[in-house]
Amino acid sequence: MSAPAQATPLRLGIAGLGTVGIGVVKIVQRHADLLAARSGRPVVITAVCARDRTKNRDADLSGYAWETDAVALAGRDDVDVFVELMGGHEGAARHATEAALRAGKNVVTANKALLAHHGQELAEMAEAAGAVIRFEAAVAGGIPVIKALTEGLAGNQIRRVMGVMNGTCNYILTRMETAGLPYDTVFEEARQLGYLEADPNLDVGGIDAGHKLAILAAIAFGTRVSFEAVKLEGIGRISIDDIRRAGDMGYKIKLLGVAQMTGRGLEQRMTPCLVPASSPLGQLHGGTNMVVIEGDSVGQIVLRGAGAGEGPTASAVMGDVMDLARGLKLPTFGMPAAQLAAPTPAVTSAPASYYLRLHLLDKPGALAKVATVLGEAGVSISRMRQYGHDDSAAPVLIVTHKTTPEAISLAIAGFPATGVVEGEPVALRIEEL
Repeated sequence: MSAPAQATPLRLGIAGLGTVGIGVVKIVQRHADLLAARSGRPVVITAVCARDRTKNRDADLSGYAWETDAVALAGRDDVDVFVELMGGHEGAARHATEAALRAGKNVVTANKALLAHHGQELAEMAEAAGAVIRFEAAVAGGIPVIKALTEGLAGNQIRRVMGVMNGTCNYILTRMETAGLPYDTVFEEARQLGYLEADPNLDVGGIDAGHKLAILAAIAFGTRVSFEAVKLEGIGRISIDDIRRAGDMGYKIKLLGVAQMTGRGLEQRMTPCLVPASSPLGQLHGGTNMVVIEGDSVGQIVLRGAGAGEGPTASAVMGDVMDLARGLKLPTFGMPAAQLAAPTPAVTSAPASYYLRLHLLDKPGALAKVATVLGEAGVSISRMRQYGHDDSAAPVLIVTHKTTPEAISLAIAGFPATGVVEGEPVALRIEEL
């Protein structure tokens, strides 16, 4: 089951020996014969790069050349593929990736921030050098969603891409639900378990997931990556009461990314939404990711799997390496960079039902005043519930009939004038699947 002895090895240089980097090393060492048999040539590691050579990494690295400078690693003559697993959209990761492309080397990366901020520039560099950039591991961990869009679904006009793309946020929301714990408690628990990035806002603020959505949208709709146009809202305002009340009404709350091309332009949003509890997204628990793709020929497909971790992410990296070993070369975002259109950003205008949580002061006619404001904004009420009250106020939950985002914004802007709404209302879109 081994490759012919005369086959030229594919030589990897790995920059970054954290969880994913060591995962890649283990796969290459453990499955050398299998990789060679499947690709027709040996796949070997010739050099690695990390800041601390003395650190115990639970892997035998003695057979590889060491570099402390990722740019130097990228330029080595004995490296065919530069595997960038350092992270960050500036600094060493960007400089080394650019150096590899200038040298005509192919790049495999798990760095979603790098591609979200500099994807167009890097794609143009790669094509000018006759090289390719592969990045399956940058989006949804072990789920082969990039390959699905660029290859398996290449014959479809994509209508919509959506999904849960940050396992930490999904863990926090499902943990709040199952344990009945408030957000702050579960946030700290996630920090202690090492689930959060060094800057937690990358996770809970929706930035990490927004990077991934922008990349998927570029591939799905043939546009340049436009992360700056993604509407971002994190999960920090979601309370345990929101989760419980949504459950009472048959919904789950998810940090949901949605991208679709409309007559007004490209809509991209990564925001908390309600989804039906019986839907695939509603049944997604823990740190698992899910991406839903809708095409004109294929209909709706659902991809579900581990969104992070050593094994799943390293598996995605090696999928890209194997494609390069087989000689498969595709444009970075599925079509030549020069053909990618600059998208016109659009705010979603599609009607939907909304979940509203208000704190109403205990005053006569409070509900009537709120209903009047909603009616004047063109929002009709489907369901309304009141849950207990304290000395001065009571939480009121409203599910609207389908309405526009503009109407919801108009209503929220009108609530303060009623004199009966305390604090900031929470409004969440209900996404029907």
